[in-house]
Formats: sequence, structure tokens, C-alpha cells
Amino acid sequence: MALEVLEFSTILTAVRGVTLHRLPEVCDSRGLLSICELNRSVPFEVRRYFVVSAAVGATRGTHAHRNLHQFLSCIHGQCNAIADDGETRREFVLNSPSVGLYLPPMTWGTQYRFSPGAVLLALASDEFDEADYICEYSEFLELAKRLR
Repeated sequence: MALEVLEFSTILTAVRGVTLHRLPEVCDSRGLLSICELNRSVPFEVRRYFVVSAAVGATRGTHAHRNLHQFLSCIHGQCNAIADDGETRREFVLNSPSVGLYLPPMTWGTQYRFSPGAVLLALASDEFDEADYICEYSEFLELAKRLR
């Protein structure tokens, strides 16, 4: 049985601190195995995860975090993700469990256009803390401007 292994790579994006990750895959006659080694593939210590599903027609996110890091991967189906640093905004299509999008703190994130059956896995650097959320875009822009 022949194995094809696709290696890990990181792609810098135009949005400050945001990176796109190609996770390793092993493909053979039994199917495709996507691999995420938390200490290697994710650029922070994972303390929590959550899953978004049954979200067709919904928009998720639409906020930034003061301190929290996130790593998003659509492990089934696809969705679009927007990353915005207050100056630059880019949209990404997450359509494979072997693709992850890293959102550092002070990045406005939005996820939408969920396909039927889509499952978005989000890895987070800390437990839920309501005080870490910035939910008003105008407040985010003001805070982001101060960080430049």
C-alpha cells in the first residue's frame, strides 16, 4: 500500500499576525488522515476547544479578543473566515481538516457561509472569559490603532 504524506507548512498572510497552516496529511487506499500535533502545529498552548455546527445561514464570531489566541479548522464541509487587524482584512475559505487559520489576539474574526453539515473546530488558548471579548467594531478599531 503506497502512502503519500503531505508535510506541515505555514503561510504568512497580509493580516498582522494571522497565518494559514497546512497540516500534515497521510493519504492511502484507506482514506485521508489529517494530523494536528498541538505542540507543533498550533502556535500556542491549547486550553479549550469548541465546535460550531448546524450553522447554515449563520454568522459566527464578529468579535476580537484582547488576549485569546484561536486556531480554526473546518473539519467537515466548508466555511469562510474573515480576519481583520484594523487596517487589513482578508477572507479565507476553510474547506479541509488539513487547513488551519491562526487568529492572534486583537484580530477581528468572522465566520460565515457554512455549508450544510459543516463542522468548524476552534482551539483556544484559554478558558472562556467574557471580559476578553471586544464586540463593538468601533472599539476594536480604536484599540487596534493604539497598538500600532
